[in-house]
Amino acid sequence: MYLLVLFVAALQTLNVTPALHTLRYFTTASSQIANLPEYWEVAYVDGVQILQFDSKSRKTKAKLDWVNKIAAEDPDLWQRELYGSLDNEQAFKVNLEIAKERFNQTGGVHMIQQMIGCEWDDETGEVDGWDQHRYDGEDFISLELKTMRWIAAKPQAFITKNKWEQLDGLKEYTKRYVTEICPAYLKTYVRNGRDFLMRTELPTVFLLQKTPSSPVTCLATGFYPPVWDLFWRKDGEQLYEDVEMGQTLPNHDGTFQTAVHLKVEAAPDAEAKYECVFRLAGVEEAIVVELDDKNILSNARDAEEERVKRVVAIAVTSGVLAVLAAGVAAVLAKRRRNRQARYSAAPVSTVSEPLAE
Repeated sequence: MYLLVLFVAALQTLNVTPALHTLRYFTTASSQIANLPEYWEVAYVDGVQILQFDSKSRKTKAKLDWVNKIAAEDPDLWQRELYGSLDNEQAFKVNLEIAKERFNQTGGVHMIQQMIGCEWDDETGEVDGWDQHRYDGEDFISLELKTMRWIAAKPQAFITKNKWEQLDGLKEYTKRYVTEICPAYLKTYVRNGRDFLMRTELPTVFLLQKTPSSPVTCLATGFYPPVWDLFWRKDGEQLYEDVEMGQTLPNHDGTFQTAVHLKVEAAPDAEAKYECVFRLAGVEEAIVVELDDKNILSNARDAEEERVKRVVAIAVTSGVLAVLAAGVAAVLAKRRRNRQARYSAAPVSTVSEPLAE
């Protein structure tokens, strides 16, 4: 659940205009979580996963072909990424143990996470960035870029705040990373992946209902970019009451899915016309599905429902796997730090600076 909540929070901050691009690194170190590697890193450009490393495979993997093309132009890329990941893995494991001591914990399920990254407006040239850390799903410490201050969200984080503020060069390098180094990498990714990142894909839209008394779910899956609007309307007017917006999740192919739920009791008027409407940024015409018995796929319709179930299951599973992969809320500026000066004898980097004993 920590992973789900944190990743959803990250998705809610996706770029909202075609000109605004983002590069985010999510890093997670965990203990005693079944079927999840103890250490996991993923990188996302504009909400699309491009890189992955975990402690089970111990390899840095490109998730899209155009990322491999970048490596072809930079033969040392994968080696640098791998060494940075291996080094960060050890630092994060140490930090997890330090955090457990701070909170007077021993065994059990625990997780330390970082999210680090940047955004770049390719029209204005403006850049911004983040470095946020969490423990067990709650804010721990983060960097306020404008003032270059570390903000401790928990009393247990003040030791870390004091240490990091006294480290010579840490703030300067962190600022340089999020405002210069990260944007430079982001521009490279956008330049090489522009055809993929700037494409438009319309979704398939389904109406689903488990039982006659269950909410009617309007599911849109397979769309890109993640700049959209999905809603129910009655007689041409958008409904705001008795509707619940679902989460946005990534699919395995770089597209997205989302849903909006309409409570059954909200549609008692047989004379009224209820519709689910999906609009995608840059596309003038909306996709409209009318609420009608023949359009609702329910458990009673075996053949067609099974087909849709498979489609939805693939989409949902891909989203869940991406949630797990994203780990999240601990974004990391990890990799390039191998080439940077060390700030202490302990493992150090922009993203995995020791929390302090």
